[in-house]
Amino acid sequence: MKNLKGKKRPVDNPYEVYRAGDWEWRVLKHYQSDEAAAKNPYARVYCQVTSPFTYGSGDLGDTYLSDIVKSARLVEVNHG
Repeated sequence: MKNLKGKKRPVDNPYEVYRAGDWEWRVLKHYQSDEAAAKNPYARVYCQVTSPFTYGSGDLGDTYLSDIVKSARLVEVNHG
């Protein structure tokens, strides 16, 4: 299946937003389709992550989708 989330989005229009306490992951790009990522525990996503350690600015980079899903809950999905 084609990866419909493979194009990088701006921080103010992420594909998904996950939250856990003071932490927030804004998913800006998926490297694999949803189907492929579901089978791959090492599926990566490009995110902006804000936490008490980033002092409100956030850090950009890749992280494992499975780590996000294990520790946070999905609070927002943007289709357009």
